[in-house]
Amino acid sequence: MVFTAPLRVEAQTPSPTPVSGKPNTEQKPSNNSARVDTESEEEAAILPYYNNYLRDYHLGPEDVISVEVFGQPNYSKTGIVVPPNAKISYPLIPGGVFVGGKTVDEVSEIIKKKLNEYIIDPQITVTLDKVGSARFSVLGLVGSPGVKVMARRYTLFEALAEAGGTIKGADKGRVVLVRMEPGGGMSRKVFNLDEMIKGKSDVEVPYLVPGDQIIVPEKRWSLSKIYDAVGRAAGLAILFGVPF
Repeated sequence: MVFTAPLRVEAQTPSPTPVSGKPNTEQKPSNNSARVDTESEEEAAILPYYNNYLRDYHLGPEDVISVEVFGQPNYSKTGIVVPPNAKISYPLIPGGVFVGGKTVDEVSEIIKKKLNEYIIDPQITVTLDKVGSARFSVLGLVGSPGVKVMARRYTLFEALAEAGGTIKGADKGRVVLVRMEPGGGMSRKVFNLDEMIKGKSDVEVPYLVPGDQIIVPEKRWSLSKIYDAVGRAAGLAILFGVPF
């Protein structure tokens, strides 16, 4: 599934004809054009996030989806909130449909197979209306550590601001971003916030993806011990089948 950010184009008012009756051939910059250009830039920045991460987004509790059965409005449903057990109820499907950990395309195929017993060649479209289960966490020396809902895309700076910013004693030169890779491994990157804020770093400010963990350590903390602790936590999460 691909989300597209809407592009608003406002109607432009034509330049008035001068009193002399001669057409005004002078081209003046339009504020509307500037707004459209700005929105185009915003759209270009947002689309990679949706295309890269939400296309293969795995559903979980509190996500909201809609199911459309082409030509069958009675069997279409909108605004389905995924419950804690990740099983949604659906017409003609006894026991419902388990959607946890599945993409919208996978859910579409499941519903299609189930409804095929009642509807000839059903055409199913499942859309993700609202992200509720995507999370990131900020740990360590920040004002409000914990797990945050990723209702939109966040930069590293925005995520830290959401967590109340760094507090006294924080080692802003060794902020760690831990990311679970699709293949099951973990990537770990260290960022120097002070240098990034002052423009002394060539490193681009990263955007987060669901499941990212940001760790703001004390200066006396060992990064190797942090990595070990994160690795153990990830291993337990995989072992017990809970989100990391």
